[in-house]
Amino acid sequence: MRPGIALIGLLVCMLSGIWILCVGSPAQAATTERIVVNRFSGVAIEGFDPVAYFVAGTAVQGTAEFEANLWGAVWRFRNEGNRASFLAHPEVYGPQFGGYDPVDIARGVIIAGNPRFFAIAAQRLYLFSREANRDAFAANPERFLYEVGKRWPALQDKLSQ
Repeated sequence: MRPGIALIGLLVCMLSGIWILCVGSPAQAATTERIVVNRFSGVAIEGFDPVAYFVAGTAVQGTAEFEANLWGAVWRFRNEGNRASFLAHPEVYGPQFGGYDPVDIARGVIIAGNPRFFAIAAQRLYLFSREANRDAFAANPERFLYEVGKRWPALQDKLSQ
């Protein structure tokens, strides 16, 4: 390939915002947001009700009828009681680490958790990118939380404010 054409291609990649795709480097983070949200709607954790994990013990889809805005995200709930509980104690009911997978964080990468793979440990909600991570965490949450404690502050600084 001629050097002029290669330079033009490189400039197009840089200017179009797809630099990572052009050079082929893998992205380390699934997103750059502090809370895992749908980038088009702003809805957190795919619209699942964060309180329902504690009350029902399962992932339950919330509705647009019962929404709340907090931490730059739209949260959905299945009823007004769950919405009120979340707003009174978001630090308890909101997913830890903004919904990012603590097993991946312990490894030094930021990957969004899937609301269908969850665990409640020490009265807190954790979401996982895959079932194997949830199972590993459930076997020894203290080990993963210790590693996350060392890595999360630096990784969190990489996320947008």
